[in-house]
Amino acid sequence: MNFKRQVFNSLLEWKSDEGRKPLVLRGARQVGKTTIIKDFAQLYKYKIFLNLEKADDFAFFERYSDVKTLVDALLLKNNIRFVDISDTILFIDEIQESPEAISILRYFYEDFPQLSVIAAGSLLEHAMRKVKSFPVGRITYLYLHPLNFPEFLKAIGQTRLLDKLNEIPISKTAHPLLIEAFNKYAIVGGMPEVVKNYIVKDNMADLAPVYESIWETYKNDIEKYASGETNANVIKHIVNVAHLFFDDRIKFQNFGNSNYRSREVGEAFRSLDAAKIIQLIYPTTALNSPIIPDLKKSPRLQFLDIGILNNELGIQEELLAIDDLNALYKGALIPQIIFQELLSLNQTTYKKPSFWVREKTQASAEVDIVLTHKNMIIPIEIKSGTTGSLKSLHQFVDRAEHNYAVRIYAGEFRIDKSVTPSGKPYLLMNIPYYLGTMLKNYISYFVKNYQI
Repeated sequence: MNFKRQVFNSLLEWKSDEGRKPLVLRGARQVGKTTIIKDFAQLYKYKIFLNLEKADDFAFFERYSDVKTLVDALLLKNNIRFVDISDTILFIDEIQESPEAISILRYFYEDFPQLSVIAAGSLLEHAMRKVKSFPVGRITYLYLHPLNFPEFLKAIGQTRLLDKLNEIPISKTAHPLLIEAFNKYAIVGGMPEVVKNYIVKDNMADLAPVYESIWETYKNDIEKYASGETNANVIKHIVNVAHLFFDDRIKFQNFGNSNYRSREVGEAFRSLDAAKIIQLIYPTTALNSPIIPDLKKSPRLQFLDIGILNNELGIQEELLAIDDLNALYKGALIPQIIFQELLSLNQTTYKKPSFWVREKTQASAEVDIVLTHKNMIIPIEIKSGTTGSLKSLHQFVDRAEHNYAVRIYAGEFRIDKSVTPSGKPYLLMNIPYYLGTMLKNYISYFVKNYQI
């Protein structure tokens, strides 16, 4: 699986920036942070690699609190002259293990700007609580996620299909091949180790132990950062049962048929959310920009990776026999994939997409995704049926100040002129599932080229 992840271009930009700050690459465990930095490090003549889960490497930050002494020691240990520091990269892996290492990042920026410093870590939010002097404004962030569909196409060698995926509008001749490839992606998911095994073995049955190993690692990892025994037990409970409740909005109180209180479950979910393992996606009631999530309303659950969720549900075999992914679990799998695709676009900042619900009490209208375009909020429904079944979408369109809406489905790209049951004309852009990462580009194309 030898290809450059999309975030690699952001790393190149960072390297060429004369005013660059130490960079922290964030993301859940096993999404490929260490691999991509070691690949990127080949652009430097000299390399210093530290893994703070190793006692000898961890000891550097216990032994040296002064950045000058630390740098001198690291250069000496690695037989690098100070004159060569501008062609040297220092990579501090698993930095969450040392609050001292996080604190000292600020001094690299102030005292050694010529040294390229990259740190990587998961669960950083938990480690930050122990940092007395966090280097705000003196570091920069990048975020890494599981492979999205374009990266999956690269990984399996389908570069021509990737070229077609980037065309707007999509070619009709490419559509069936892209649907076929996307269905594979929707089953396998984007965890690098899983994708690598899939490429080598080309057998879904052989992937189960890999998923289970990753999920077990998350269980063990998260519990280390629990605030106490009760918190650890609640986190463990959530991770064990959350896959059974992914297809609907949830309540914290007694989650998963437990006796845990709302406060206890909320605290545990926030830990999982911070680790990007299982995130909370809150709805909005907004009809005009900006989209403001309503944290008082019930959220949905968003798993880190669709492949892991499929394995927990035990449905890979079922998925292999389905032509339209929307036919399974009341269509709840596709929003998981589309949200995963949208989250993968967060590289320099982290912002979750949202879904829409009506402000009215007891209202059942719910639109799967809403995205901002200029001053508009665009409603996006995920359906396999006809336009006549888009009841919630029509309620949004009737209340909105514009005439644009999107449907994501298994069919081909097309633009329809439609009318809501109440008589409001609107334009409906129909796009296939595999265009999740291109959704914002297509909305821009749609609004720019089509008017009622």
